[in-house]
Amino acid sequence: MSTNNATDGTDSSLPGRIRSRFEGPNTIGESRGFWVGFLVAVAALAVYPVFGGGSQMALFMVLALLGLSLSVVWGYSGVLSFGQVVFFGVGAYTFGVVSINFATPGGITGAVVAGVLVGGLSAAMLGYFMFYGGVRDVYVTIITLVSTIVLYTFMAQTAGSEWTIGEAALGGFNGMPDIPLLTLGIEGASYQFIYNPFPMRVVGIGAFELSPFYYLVLLLLLGTYLGLRALVNSDYGRVMVAVREDEDRTEMFGYDVTRVKFVVFTLGGAIAGLSGVLYAARNVYIDPTVFALQFATLPVIWVSLGGRKSLLGAILATIGVEYLRISMSGELALVLLGALLLVTILVLPGGFVPWIDETVVPWLRGLFGTGSPDTPQAPGEVSD
Repeated sequence: MSTNNATDGTDSSLPGRIRSRFEGPNTIGESRGFWVGFLVAVAALAVYPVFGGGSQMALFMVLALLGLSLSVVWGYSGVLSFGQVVFFGVGAYTFGVVSINFATPGGITGAVVAGVLVGGLSAAMLGYFMFYGGVRDVYVTIITLVSTIVLYTFMAQTAGSEWTIGEAALGGFNGMPDIPLLTLGIEGASYQFIYNPFPMRVVGIGAFELSPFYYLVLLLLLGTYLGLRALVNSDYGRVMVAVREDEDRTEMFGYDVTRVKFVVFTLGGAIAGLSGVLYAARNVYIDPTVFALQFATLPVIWVSLGGRKSLLGAILATIGVEYLRISMSGELALVLLGALLLVTILVLPGGFVPWIDETVVPWLRGLFGTGSPDTPQAPGEVSD
C-alpha cells in the first residue's frame, strides 16, 4: 500500500530517503540545493589534482579528519580537548612501528588498523579516568593539554638505541624515517597508494598524473563526514547534544552522561588516530612535533573558526586556515591566525559557517526569490 507523504513535507523517493539519513536538527544543509552544491564540491575536489597541487590538498584533507575528531567531541558533547593531537600522534607512531616491523602488504594494512585502534584505545584510557573519575568542565581541558605536553616531552628524549621497538627506532627529535610506503591488501593482491601515480590523458588538457593516495583520503574524509552527520542526527546524537547543553538535566532524564562522553571521546580518538596514520603514510616520516603545543592548538582554532557545532565548518576551516598558514611563512601566519580567532570569538562566536547559513543564505534566497528550503528545518539546533 503506497502512502503519499507530500502533506507532511517528507520525500518518499529513494534520494529523499537517503537524504533523510543525513539530515536533522543538528546539521546544516536540509535542502536539495545544499546536496547539489555538496556533490559539485566533491566533484571539484575529484578533478582538483588535474589543475592544482593534489599533494598539498591531500595534506589539508588529512588534517580535516583531525578537525572532525574535535568537532564531534567538543561541538556535540561539550568536551573541549587539546588532546586530539595525542591520539593523532599515537596513531601515527603506531603505524610507523608496526609497518617497519612488518613491511609486507598485509603487515602495512594491519598497521593502518592498529594505528586507528590504538588512537581510539588511548582516548578510551584517558577518557575512562577522566569521566568515570568525575572530572568535568575546564579540568578535562587541562588534563588533555597536560597529556599533550607530557607526550611531547617524553617522545623528544627517545633518541637513544634503547628506544627501539623491534626494528623501529623512535628517534627522538630526529623522528622515525623510512616508514614503508602505504600498501593495502595482502601479498599478491595489494595496491601501493604512495609514490605510485597513474598516468592519464584528457583531450584539451594533455597528459597528467593522479595520486591514488589523494583519492583514498578524499573517500575517507567523505565517508567520515557523512557517517558523523548520520550519527549526530540519530537518537544517540540528540543525547550527545543534550549532554552538551545541560549534563545535569540529561542525567535526570535517565541517560548515562558519563558513558556518552566516554564513547564520543573514544570515537574522536579513533578518527584522530586515522588522521595520524594518513599523515605518517603521506610523509613516510613522523617526529615529536605532532605533540607540540602549537600543533595542539590548531584543531581548536579550526573548529572555532568554522563553528564548533558544525562538521562542515571544521572541514572548510581546516582547509582554509592551513592554506593561509602555509602560504604565509614565519610569524605573520601566527599573527593572522590569532587575529582571526579573536575576531571570531568577539564577533562570530558561533563560527563562520553557521553565520553564513543563518544570515547569508536566507538573504540570497530572498534576493533571488528562491523561497525557503524544500525540507523544513527542525527547531532548535542549527549546526552541522
